[in-house]
Parts: sequence; C-alpha cells; structure tokens
Amino acid sequence: MLLGLAAIAASWQGSALRAGAPEGSDLPSTVFLTAACCAFVIYVGALFVLRARGMHLAVVCAIAAAIQLVPLVGPLVISRDVYAYWAYGRLAAVHHVNPYTVSPEQYRNDPASKAMAAGWRSSKSVYGPVFSAASAGLAAGGGDSPKTQAVAYRVAGAVGMLTLTALAALVAPLPAFAAAFVGWNPLLAVDFAGGGHNDVWMMAFVLGALALAARRTRLAGVSFAVAGGLKWIVLGVLPLKLLSVNRRQALLMTLGFLVTSAAVAGIALFFFGTAWLTTLGTFAHRRSDWAIPSRLQQAGLPRWLAFVPLLVLLPLLVRSARAGRPRLGLASLGLLVATPWLLPWYAAWAVPLAAVEEDRLAWVLSLAFCAYILPDGIPL
Repeated sequence: MLLGLAAIAASWQGSALRAGAPEGSDLPSTVFLTAACCAFVIYVGALFVLRARGMHLAVVCAIAAAIQLVPLVGPLVISRDVYAYWAYGRLAAVHHVNPYTVSPEQYRNDPASKAMAAGWRSSKSVYGPVFSAASAGLAAGGGDSPKTQAVAYRVAGAVGMLTLTALAALVAPLPAFAAAFVGWNPLLAVDFAGGGHNDVWMMAFVLGALALAARRTRLAGVSFAVAGGLKWIVLGVLPLKLLSVNRRQALLMTLGFLVTSAAVAGIALFFFGTAWLTTLGTFAHRRSDWAIPSRLQQAGLPRWLAFVPLLVLLPLLVRSARAGRPRLGLASLGLLVATPWLLPWYAAWAVPLAAVEEDRLAWVLSLAFCAYILPDGIPL
C-alpha cells in the first residue's frame, strides 16, 4: 500500500511541477519536492522491511513495474533533454549534417530546435556515437511532433528501467532486494519514465555485461563497449571488473571489448569523422551547482578535494577486485563525487551497481547520494 502511494506521488509530483501557479508562488515546486521526499522515505523504509521480512521476487517486480510505469501518465518533468536528443537526431537524419560539428541553433526553425532548452541550442552533441545513431533512427521515423518524440523517449526510459530491474535480479546474490533497490526507486522513475534520459540504457548494457561475464565472457566485453558508445564515463568501472575475474576471462572480455570498440569507432569515423571524439572531454569543461566540486568551492574550499574520496578508495577497490569482489557501486559513487557536472539522473550510474553487490556501504552511500541529488532541478 505504501509503495502504491509512492507511485501515485511520483505521477502527481510531475503534474504539479508543470501545472503552473500564480505569479510569485512556489506552490507547484514545493508540492513536487514534498511528494518526492515522501516517496523516497517510503522507498527507503520499504527496503528495510524487505530485508527484514523478505518478499517473493514476482511481487517485488510487479510493484517495481507500477512505480516505473506510472509517471508515463503525467507530463515531461525536470528537464527537456529528450528534445535535445531529438534535435541531434534530426541534424543527422533529416538535415544530413554532423551533430558533433553543427549545433541545433543553425536550424532554429526546426521543431526539435524550438522545443529544446534555449541554453543548449548552441551546443553540439555530447553523446557517444551509439546513442547518436539510435537518436538519428528515432528522428528519421518519428515525424515532427515534439509530444510524440517525448513520449517515445520516456517509454524507452521506462522500458529501460524495467530491463535494469530484471537484470539486477538476475545478477545479484539477493534477487528480490536488488530488484526493489532499483525498481522501487522513485527518483529513477521520475528521471526516466518522467524525463526520458538515456543513462538507463547505458546501465542496462553494463548490467547485461555483468550477467554475461560468467558464461559468455566475450559478449560481456561487447556489452561494455556498447555501453561506452552511449556514454564513455561508464568505462571507468571496467578495469575493476577485469581485475576481479581470472586471466582467461579477462582476456576474453578484453577481446570482445576491443573488437566491438574498434567496430563502433570505425563506423563513427565513417559517419561523423573525428569530431565525435570531443565527447571524451565532455565533463572536463562543464560545471553544475550540485556537483561536489562546486559545493566545495561555494564553501570556500578547493575543488580538488572532491577527488580525495576516489583516490582514497582506489587502493581498496583494486585490492578488493583482485580478491574477486570488484565493488563497482563504490567505484561509481567515487566518480559521481569527483565529476564537475552532476545531474539527478546520474544516480542511475551507482544505484544498479550497488544493488547487485552484497555491499552495505555501497547501499547506504547510494541511497544518501539519491537523497542529496533529489531536489536538483526543482525550481524552488
């Protein structure tokens, strides 16, 4: 019952944010944040109950499906990134130009350029070539309706979350808990079914790689390469995974990764030239207010202190990986703390990886990170 209320809150909060309010009123944002916080508290409490009493996996997955699908009935929330995806896709598929060298601003009358956030129209694509190809395919057959495109990306986000939930249950030593840890998370529901962001598919390929690692090791490398082709940042956890398996498995995984990466790079060079390589430096020059380095600077402290947790963790992570326990959730959290560009949906980088490991520290820290980043993007 409590989780049903959390799902309803996730749907209602999206409507509240976009419903509008009298000039000078912050009521919609306050309602949104209150509903989001209540849903998150219920989520954390439900995880404790599940750990103590247990629950059948089928029931957990059914509840997860409700939570992740309900936001689809509401409007697009938090960001307009789906329109940026559409705009970059249309640059390639409709205007036949390179989204890594041409910005949507040069096609101001295009419906996607009009729909995307004005502050990003002068920016070229920051996404990997695999995602650029996928967005071009969607744009080619998606028509000119912003609403249709937004729904398509949001449905893809919701399906991605259900896929991620199922993979978490498949990979984890505690299937029901892992499925709940991922699938019951209201922040992820709002960001993907509500916002349509692409990080969910990056992480689906990462968990797919973890599922394949034991029996189809070469294919695990392939899956890692595809994930990196969506967003390269995820490759930061690959070395730990390689260290955690035996030499033969590591060689096979590396082979699959390198062959697939070479194929992706070759195709990307053919269609996009070398310009797509600029995405490798995406996070180097961007700053966001909620990023930990920015918070440190606001407090009068040096930004480089944000790298200290990652540097302190690194020897521990390497030793643990060599012992067969890679602790990818902690590694991902270290990356999130260090990155200068941090957004709410980046929680998906850590939550699924923490979920599939018997790592209480990663569980606690990933939940703490979700609680920290939850208000980001809500205009109070």
